[in-house]
Amino acid sequence: MTDTAEPQILVVDDARDIREPLGQYLKKQGYRVRLAAGAAEARAVLEEARIALVVLDVMMPGEDGLSLCRALVAKGGPPVILLTAMAEETDRIVGLELGADDYVTKPFNPRELLARIRAVLRRAPPAAPPLPAGRRRFAGWTHDPAARTLRHEDGRKAELTSGESRLLALMLDAPRTVLDRVRLLDLLAGREAKAYDRAIDNQVSRLRRKIEDDPKHPRLIVTEWGGGYMLAADVEALE
Repeated sequence: MTDTAEPQILVVDDARDIREPLGQYLKKQGYRVRLAAGAAEARAVLEEARIALVVLDVMMPGEDGLSLCRALVAKGGPPVILLTAMAEETDRIVGLELGADDYVTKPFNPRELLARIRAVLRRAPPAAPPLPAGRRRFAGWTHDPAARTLRHEDGRKAELTSGESRLLALMLDAPRTVLDRVRLLDLLAGREAKAYDRAIDNQVSRLRRKIEDDPKHPRLIVTEWGGGYMLAADVEALE
């Protein structure tokens, strides 16, 4: 996929009369726009496109917007602006607690939403660089960043999210080196620090469940109290 300078925005709303006019308006403002009628469509778009920001309706059939917001924050995904009903103050509070970057209440003025989009994009870090292409081996595991998989020499296999794979790749770049959260935030160039700091801890926990013999007593990804995390293994490049 060819990348261009204009940020790409994903609008997720089950109401066609909101989704499509908003998409046209944002295109006229110079943004590239993708549309999704629900969470399942949004997930498919996020897997194959570089999205700079998600405008996300809270009330949708099936998986609601808060659930999708929670998943995006946990993966260190793009910033999220929630669209909420004016009366649903609880949804707005929960959304911000989950890590949403802002919210706009319906009915909304497109110019207000545009101003909030621009403000969030201004404070968002640049997009993370592509994952390294080469496979690497450590402690019997082989990491394939292109396929986002881990395979052990004993036959075990683990699928990784894009965030988990990127985090592991950074640790493989600097084995036996403590990577503190501030440095990880800079390298991952993901969400604003407060939200992504929690996401790093969550990703480390998930990685441990996938590769450690005893995740409660990790021996490969170890915690340096007051510092950060360290990959306690030697790394061999395979390609």
